[in-house]
Amino acid sequence: MLRIKQIKVEVISDSKENLKKALAKKLRIDVCDIHHISIKKQSLDARNKHEIFYVYEVDASFQNEKAILRKSHSTDIQITPQEEYIFPTLGTKNLAHRPVIIGSGPAGLFAAYLLAEHGYRPIIIERGEKVENRIETVKEFWKTGKLNLESNVQFGEGGAGTFSDGKLNTLVNDKKYRGKKVFEIFVECGAPKEILYSYKPHIGTDILVSVIQNMRNKIITMGGEFLYQTCLTNLSIVDNVLKEIEINHSKKILCDCLILAIGHSSRDTFQMLYQKKLSMEAKPFAIGVRVQHLQDRINQSQYGDKYQKYLGSASYKLTYKASNGRGVYSFCMCPGGYVVNASSEKNKLAINGMSYHSRDSKNANSAIVVTVFPRDFGNHPLDGVEYQRRLEEKAYQLGNGKIPVQLLKDFMEDRESISFGKVEPVMKGSYQLSNLNSLFSNEITESLKESFPYFGRKIHGFDDGDVLLAGIESRTSSPIRILRNDDLESNIQGIYPCGEGAGYAGGITSAAMDGIKVAESIAKKYKAF
Repeated sequence: MLRIKQIKVEVISDSKENLKKALAKKLRIDVCDIHHISIKKQSLDARNKHEIFYVYEVDASFQNEKAILRKSHSTDIQITPQEEYIFPTLGTKNLAHRPVIIGSGPAGLFAAYLLAEHGYRPIIIERGEKVENRIETVKEFWKTGKLNLESNVQFGEGGAGTFSDGKLNTLVNDKKYRGKKVFEIFVECGAPKEILYSYKPHIGTDILVSVIQNMRNKIITMGGEFLYQTCLTNLSIVDNVLKEIEINHSKKILCDCLILAIGHSSRDTFQMLYQKKLSMEAKPFAIGVRVQHLQDRINQSQYGDKYQKYLGSASYKLTYKASNGRGVYSFCMCPGGYVVNASSEKNKLAINGMSYHSRDSKNANSAIVVTVFPRDFGNHPLDGVEYQRRLEEKAYQLGNGKIPVQLLKDFMEDRESISFGKVEPVMKGSYQLSNLNSLFSNEITESLKESFPYFGRKIHGFDDGDVLLAGIESRTSSPIRILRNDDLESNIQGIYPCGEGAGYAGGITSAAMDGIKVAESIAKKYKAF
């Protein structure tokens, strides 16, 4: 089996047969000499809008592989490397009790999956509802504004990523193929097979729901147990060692191995952990607005006329350094998506972006955010949490409990919007025209205003006056980091901080990979339960 890179196929003619022909041409062999072909990676070369290509990396078997290698002097052709995820050899220390995982987002679910798969029978504690019930609760919130504080866009099975675009991109260095394992498990549980090689893999909220259900059922089959509508409320620690946990302010569970996969919005849990003297620190994150454009306009700018119908809804990624030194960038871009009310606390408002698998709404949206640092809000570990809360309270008041929305031209001129132009809102949850200038400090506001003309030079029409802004995007990442040692254990023995909430991930895939990493660390130390 050989691995061949840089095989180009024009988007218009893309098919398995034409890929074979392009491979044969690259290797100067007959198509009939190719016995089998498997796509490993697909990327897109859209630098020339008049000729856009898919660029493939494939594993293929041939009639005479040695001869192909002998006559080739290209680094694009090599023997297919071994790329297999390997779980570590199990440890020798006895666990007194079943490991407990707090949270069933990507980090918690994948930690649970790997531990269950290897005989540890984990207990997964989730403050929210099962994903199928949670979906109905969230729909009711978007319809009526009635917020369930324990089960919402942030809390519940599947985590905050359930109501997102379901993007699976990550920049994590993956020498141990944890990311490959994550994708394989997703596909086993019902995700589209294309995520294994796609240049921009995503699942979408609608499909992700059934994938999560299938993961849950597999974990249960392998010996795991789920407790829903169950919140971690206290820890019992003796001589710096975890002894038991309290749930729902009442029941106690003996516990000597606890994974904290709590997500970036479990603010009450952060407070309790701080009081229990877990080492933590404030960390940078980003705040800003979510912008909506007509998806057709983004498609035109990114792909031109010729290729739009072949490539679906286009995405983008933008960065800018403001004159005051602040970084401004696009975040969680949702092609053909929706802006959603993602609030989780009473009288406070936060938003996010979401797409279904088809990405077929008329608007594109993404967050345009500005980096903030502990110097902006204070160095106490929980100061970032309070900073987010203050901003979300202002957003709630600004929109009278609804999502505050403003046209870009009015934002730039600091005046309240009174009507919509070419772009109309595509949202989940009620909205109200407003003036977003009062949300942020002058420094943040000016950074945002500076960025739009620059982005407009990168993507035609990005800074059109009728473009819509909504606030506030405040949950880009956790405002804290719970410190852990080389064995991924906190300063309290038996507690393993994990995933995005603990400050070690920034999306579905990286959180899932961190969950696997923590499961490995526990397995290296302990016997299966």
